Amino acid sequence: MDILLKNAYLIDANQSFQGDIYIKEGIIKSIGVNLDIEAHEIIDCFGLTLMPSFVDTHCHFRDPGLTYKEDLYTGSLAAVKGGYTGVNLMANTKPVVSSMGIVLDVIKRAKEIGLIDVHQCVSITKNFDGKSLDHLDELTLDVKCISDDGKGIENSLVMLQALYKAKENNKLIMCHEEALELDAISTRLSENIMTIRDIELAKFSSGRLHICHVSTKEAINYIREAKKEGLNIGCEITPHHIYFTSKVNYRVNPPFREKEDIDAIIQGIIDGTVDTIGTDHAPHSFQDKEKGAPGISGIETSFSTCYTALVKTGLISMSKLSELMSRNGGRLLGFNKGELKEGYEGDIVLIDTKEKFVVDTSKFESKGKNSPLNGIELSGVVVATFKKGKNVYINPNYKRKVNYDNR
Repeated sequence: MDILLKNAYLIDANQSFQGDIYIKEGIIKSIGVNLDIEAHEIIDCFGLTLMPSFVDTHCHFRDPGLTYKEDLYTGSLAAVKGGYTGVNLMANTKPVVSSMGIVLDVIKRAKEIGLIDVHQCVSITKNFDGKSLDHLDELTLDVKCISDDGKGIENSLVMLQALYKAKENNKLIMCHEEALELDAISTRLSENIMTIRDIELAKFSSGRLHICHVSTKEAINYIREAKKEGLNIGCEITPHHIYFTSKVNYRVNPPFREKEDIDAIIQGIIDGTVDTIGTDHAPHSFQDKEKGAPGISGIETSFSTCYTALVKTGLISMSKLSELMSRNGGRLLGFNKGELKEGYEGDIVLIDTKEKFVVDTSKFESKGKNSPLNGIELSGVVVATFKKGKNVYINPNYKRKVNYDNR
C-alpha cells in the first residue's frame, strides 16, 4: 500500500515548504516538489498544512482498572482525533503499573487496536509506596521512562537512589513536582521547593530528569539555570497552563497560575528551556470531577489550544510548535516519528490553520468530557491523521472536500 499527498504546506521542526510526500509500506520514501510517482492513493492537500503527527509525552488512559474514565480504545480514538499517533502513558492506574507484566499487556492491547503507538511508564516506587525501588531492576528495554506522576517522591534519599538506579538502567525519570506537606500553605511553594530539590539531586547523581507540567515562573527559571550548567534535565509544559490563569475556577494539578507565569513559560518555549508539550490528558467521569478530581481531558484540543495561543499570536512559528509537539517527544520516547524525513514512519497529520471551531466536550471521543475549553472558539482544525500512511481519522465536521484519488 502506498500513498502520495500532494500540494500540502509541509512543516516540521526543520523545514517548511509547499510540496509532496510519498509513503510506501508505512515509511516515508520521498519528500519534494512536484513528485511524479504512481501511487495507489493520491490526495490533493492544497490549502492544508501537513505535519508529523504529534507525540504526547504525558497522558492518562486509565487502563487498567479505571476504565470507566477512559480505556485504551477510547483514548486511542481521542488521540488520533487530536492528531496524535504516539503517547506516553502514566502509571497511576489500578493496579499501579509496577511490573513488566502490566506493561506488556498494555502494549499488546494497544497494538491490537492499531491506531497509535504506546509507551507505558512504570512507577518509580513500587505501587506508589514512596520507598520501594527493587522492581526497577526487572525492567526491560520496552520501558524508557519511569514516573510516580500524580504525586512527588517525598523522601529525598529515595529520590536520590531512584536517580542512581535509573541512570544505571538507562531510564528517564519523569517528575511530578509537589511537596504535599506545603500545598495547604502555597501550591507555588510546593512546586518550586520540589523542583529545586530534584534539580540538586540530579546534579549530585548526574542523573537524567524530565520535569512534568511546569507551571511557575520560578520553576522555569530553575530549569533554565540548570540547563546552562549542563545538567541532563528537560521539562514539559501543558497547553492549559499557557491558556488559562487562576481566574478560571477549574481544578487541575498543578493549578492554573498567573499571567506572569504564562509569560515566563512562553519565554521558556522561545529560548529552548521547554523541551516538550505534554497534554496531561486526564479524563474523569462527571461524578469524579464533581468530587474534586483534578485534570483536563485535553488530547483532542491540544494542538488547537497551542496553535491559538502561540502561533496565531505570532509568539512562535509552526516549526517551533512541531519541535515541541512532535520531534522532541518522538526522540524522548524512541519512536521513529516526529519529523518529515525519509526512513521515518509515515505518521502525519493534515491541518487547516484557517478554520476555527467551538469546543464541544459532549462530542469528545474520550470518555472524559471534563474541560474548561467547552464553548471556547479555537483556531486550527485537525482534518485527518495517518498512521504509517493509513488514514486512521478524518474529521466528519470538516466542510471543505479533500480530493482523494484512489487508483
